[in-house]
Amino acid sequence: MADLPFTPAAPGLAELLLASLDREGKIGRALAALGPIADRDVLLVDGGQLRASELAELGARVRTVAAPDSGTALDAPDGSVDVVVGLWSAFRAPGPEALADVDRVLRPEGRLLVVQDYGRDDVCRLRGELPEHGAWSRRDGPYLAAGFRIRVIHCFWTFGSLDDARTFLGAAFGPTGEEVGRGLQRPRITYNVAIYHRSRGGARPAS
Repeated sequence: MADLPFTPAAPGLAELLLASLDREGKIGRALAALGPIADRDVLLVDGGQLRASELAELGARVRTVAAPDSGTALDAPDGSVDVVVGLWSAFRAPGPEALADVDRVLRPEGRLLVVQDYGRDDVCRLRGELPEHGAWSRRDGPYLAAGFRIRVIHCFWTFGSLDDARTFLGAAFGPTGEEVGRGLQRPRITYNVAIYHRSRGGARPAS
Protein backbone atom coordinates (compact mmCIF):
# COMPACT_ATOMS: atom_id res chain seq x y z
CA MET A 1 0.00 0.00 0.00
CA ALA A 2 1.40 3.41 -0.98
CA ASP A 3 1.09 6.56 1.09
CA LEU A 4 4.38 7.73 -0.44
CA PRO A 5 5.81 8.07 -3.97
CA PHE A 6 8.66 5.76 -2.94
CA THR A 7 9.92 4.10 0.23
CA PRO A 8 13.39 5.13 1.47
CA ALA A 9 15.54 2.13 2.28
CA ALA A 10 16.97 3.20 5.64
CA PRO A 11 14.86 2.54 8.77
CA GLY A 12 12.79 5.48 10.00
CA LEU A 13 13.14 7.58 6.87
CA ALA A 14 9.70 6.66 5.50
CA GLU A 15 8.09 8.12 8.61
CA LEU A 16 10.09 11.34 8.23
CA LEU A 17 9.11 11.64 4.57
CA LEU A 18 5.47 10.96 5.38
CA ALA A 19 5.50 13.77 7.93
CA SER A 20 7.10 16.21 5.49
CA LEU A 21 5.21 15.50 2.26
CA ASP A 22 2.55 18.06 1.30
CA ARG A 23 1.88 19.43 4.76
CA GLU A 24 -0.44 21.96 3.16
CA GLY A 25 -2.82 19.22 2.01
CA LYS A 26 -2.82 20.36 -1.62
CA ILE A 27 -3.06 16.86 -3.06
CA GLY A 28 -6.15 15.96 -1.05
CA ARG A 29 -7.89 19.22 -1.89
CA ALA A 30 -7.18 18.74 -5.59
CA LEU A 31 -8.62 15.21 -5.50
CA ALA A 32 -11.69 16.58 -3.73
CA ALA A 33 -12.17 19.17 -6.46
CA LEU A 34 -11.51 16.87 -9.42
CA GLY A 35 -13.75 14.03 -8.24
CA PRO A 36 -15.59 15.43 -6.54
CA ILE A 37 -15.36 12.99 -3.64
CA ALA A 38 -17.56 14.49 -0.90
CA ASP A 39 -20.55 12.25 -0.11
CA ARG A 40 -19.43 9.78 -2.79
CA ASP A 41 -18.24 6.18 -2.79
CA VAL A 42 -14.49 6.22 -3.42
CA LEU A 43 -12.33 3.19 -4.20
CA LEU A 44 -8.73 3.90 -3.13
CA VAL A 45 -6.36 1.58 -4.98
CA ASP A 46 -3.06 0.78 -3.29
CA GLY A 47 -3.38 3.65 -0.82
CA GLY A 48 -2.51 3.32 2.84
CA GLN A 49 -4.44 4.25 5.95
CA LEU A 50 -3.17 7.84 6.03
CA ARG A 51 -4.49 8.64 2.55
CA ALA A 52 -7.74 6.82 3.24
CA SER A 53 -8.23 8.91 6.38
CA GLU A 54 -7.42 12.11 4.46
CA LEU A 55 -10.07 11.34 1.84
CA ALA A 56 -12.59 10.43 4.53
CA GLU A 57 -11.96 13.77 6.26
CA LEU A 58 -12.80 15.44 2.94
CA GLY A 59 -16.19 13.72 2.97
CA ALA A 60 -15.60 10.56 0.94
CA ARG A 61 -16.90 7.09 1.80
CA VAL A 62 -13.64 5.23 1.25
CA ARG A 63 -12.88 1.59 0.59
CA THR A 64 -9.26 0.53 0.00
CA VAL A 65 -8.17 -2.33 -2.23
CA ALA A 66 -4.83 -3.58 -3.48
CA ALA A 67 -3.84 -2.95 -7.07
CA PRO A 68 -4.65 -6.05 -9.10
CA ASP A 69 -1.95 -8.17 -10.67
CA SER A 70 -1.58 -8.01 -14.43
CA GLY A 71 -4.56 -9.63 -16.13
CA THR A 72 -6.75 -9.64 -13.01
CA ALA A 73 -9.63 -7.36 -12.03
CA LEU A 74 -10.17 -4.79 -9.31
CA ASP A 75 -11.78 -6.25 -6.21
CA ALA A 76 -15.04 -4.34 -6.60
CA PRO A 77 -18.47 -5.08 -8.10
CA ASP A 78 -19.62 -3.61 -11.40
CA GLY A 79 -20.96 -0.05 -11.16
CA SER A 80 -20.28 0.17 -7.42
CA VAL A 81 -18.26 3.39 -6.99
CA ASP A 82 -18.30 7.03 -8.01
CA VAL A 83 -14.56 7.69 -7.97
CA VAL A 84 -11.47 5.50 -8.28
CA VAL A 85 -8.25 7.00 -6.87
CA GLY A 86 -4.78 5.59 -7.51
CA LEU A 87 -1.67 6.85 -5.71
CA TRP A 88 1.77 6.42 -7.30
CA SER A 89 1.96 2.61 -7.33
CA ALA A 90 -1.44 2.14 -9.00
CA PHE A 91 -2.32 2.77 -12.66
CA ARG A 92 1.23 3.47 -13.76
CA ALA A 93 0.88 4.17 -17.50
CA PRO A 94 -2.32 2.06 -17.61
CA GLY A 95 -3.24 0.18 -20.76
CA PRO A 96 -6.69 -0.35 -22.29
CA GLU A 97 -7.48 -3.44 -20.18
CA ALA A 98 -6.80 -1.64 -16.89
CA LEU A 99 -8.90 1.35 -17.95
CA ALA A 100 -11.74 -0.91 -19.07
CA ASP A 101 -11.70 -2.57 -15.66
CA VAL A 102 -11.91 0.83 -13.95
CA ASP A 103 -14.85 1.72 -16.19
CA ARG A 104 -16.47 -1.56 -15.11
CA VAL A 105 -16.52 -0.60 -11.43
CA LEU A 106 -17.45 3.05 -11.99
CA ARG A 107 -21.00 4.33 -12.14
CA PRO A 108 -22.04 6.17 -15.34
CA GLU A 109 -20.74 9.58 -14.23
CA GLY A 110 -17.73 8.09 -12.45
CA ARG A 111 -14.19 9.45 -12.40
CA LEU A 112 -10.66 8.01 -12.29
CA LEU A 113 -7.99 10.12 -10.54
CA VAL A 114 -4.34 9.03 -10.71
CA VAL A 115 -1.58 10.69 -8.68
CA GLN A 116 1.94 10.46 -10.10
CA ASP A 117 5.13 12.49 -9.88
CA TYR A 118 5.46 15.24 -12.49
CA GLY A 119 9.11 16.29 -12.12
CA ARG A 120 10.58 19.69 -13.01
CA ASP A 121 11.35 20.06 -9.28
CA ASP A 122 13.95 19.41 -6.59
CA VAL A 123 12.75 15.84 -6.05
CA CYS A 124 13.68 14.76 -9.58
CA ARG A 125 17.22 16.01 -8.88
CA LEU A 126 17.29 13.52 -6.03
CA ARG A 127 15.64 10.55 -7.70
CA GLY A 128 16.95 11.03 -11.24
CA GLU A 129 14.85 11.20 -14.38
CA LEU A 130 11.92 8.76 -14.43
CA PRO A 131 9.27 8.18 -17.14
CA GLU A 132 6.71 10.05 -15.04
CA HIS A 133 8.92 13.17 -15.17
CA GLY A 134 8.44 13.70 -18.90
CA ALA A 135 7.19 10.96 -21.19
CA TRP A 136 4.00 10.28 -19.25
CA SER A 137 2.75 13.87 -19.47
CA ARG A 138 3.20 14.26 -23.25
CA ARG A 139 0.21 14.40 -25.59
CA ASP A 140 1.17 10.99 -26.97
CA GLY A 141 1.87 9.57 -23.51
CA PRO A 142 -0.16 6.86 -21.78
CA TYR A 143 -2.49 9.29 -19.99
CA LEU A 144 -3.33 12.17 -22.29
CA ALA A 145 -3.64 9.84 -25.29
CA ALA A 146 -6.19 7.78 -23.32
CA GLY A 147 -8.54 10.68 -22.61
CA PHE A 148 -7.06 11.94 -19.36
CA ARG A 149 -6.53 15.56 -18.51
CA ILE A 150 -3.74 16.68 -16.20
CA ARG A 151 -3.61 19.04 -13.24
CA VAL A 152 -0.18 19.84 -11.80
CA ILE A 153 -0.01 20.51 -8.05
CA HIS A 154 3.01 22.44 -6.76
CA CYS A 155 3.81 20.88 -3.38
CA PHE A 156 6.76 20.67 -1.01
CA TRP A 157 8.58 18.33 1.28
CA THR A 158 8.70 20.56 4.38
CA PHE A 159 10.92 19.69 7.34
CA GLY A 160 11.10 21.10 10.85
CA SER A 161 14.47 22.78 10.32
CA LEU A 162 17.29 23.05 7.81
CA ASP A 163 19.28 20.55 9.85
CA ASP A 164 16.38 18.08 9.70
CA ALA A 165 16.08 18.53 5.96
CA ARG A 166 19.80 18.08 5.33
CA THR A 167 20.01 15.05 7.60
CA PHE A 168 17.10 13.38 5.81
CA LEU A 169 18.38 14.17 2.33
CA GLY A 170 21.85 12.84 3.10
CA ALA A 171 20.54 9.66 4.70
CA ALA A 172 17.98 8.98 1.97
CA PHE A 173 19.93 10.01 -1.15
CA GLY A 174 23.62 9.96 -0.23
CA PRO A 175 25.99 12.43 -1.90
CA THR A 176 23.27 13.77 -4.22
CA GLY A 177 21.05 14.50 -1.23
CA GLU A 178 23.91 16.17 0.61
CA GLU A 179 24.54 18.43 -2.38
CA VAL A 180 20.88 19.42 -2.61
CA GLY A 181 20.79 19.99 1.16
CA ARG A 182 23.76 22.35 1.07
CA GLY A 183 21.90 24.54 -1.41
CA LEU A 184 18.76 24.91 0.70
CA GLN A 185 17.84 28.30 2.11
CA ARG A 186 14.62 27.06 3.72
CA PRO A 187 13.74 23.65 5.21
CA ARG A 188 11.72 22.52 2.21
CA ILE A 189 12.20 21.26 -1.33
CA THR A 190 9.90 21.62 -4.31
CA TYR A 191 7.75 18.66 -5.33
CA ASN A 192 5.37 18.71 -8.30
CA VAL A 193 2.59 16.16 -8.55
CA ALA A 194 0.45 15.35 -11.57
CA ILE A 195 -3.15 14.31 -11.07
CA TYR A 196 -4.35 12.63 -14.24
CA HIS A 197 -8.15 12.69 -14.31
CA ARG A 198 -10.59 10.98 -16.62
CA SER A 199 -14.33 10.42 -16.72
CA ARG A 200 -15.72 6.94 -17.27
CA GLY A 201 -15.09 5.84 -20.86
CA GLY A 202 -12.63 8.66 -21.42
CA ALA A 203 -15.35 11.28 -21.84
CA ARG A 204 -14.45 14.90 -21.21
CA PRO A 205 -15.67 16.19 -17.85
CA ALA A 206 -18.47 18.74 -17.94
CA SER A 207 -17.18 22.33 -17.88
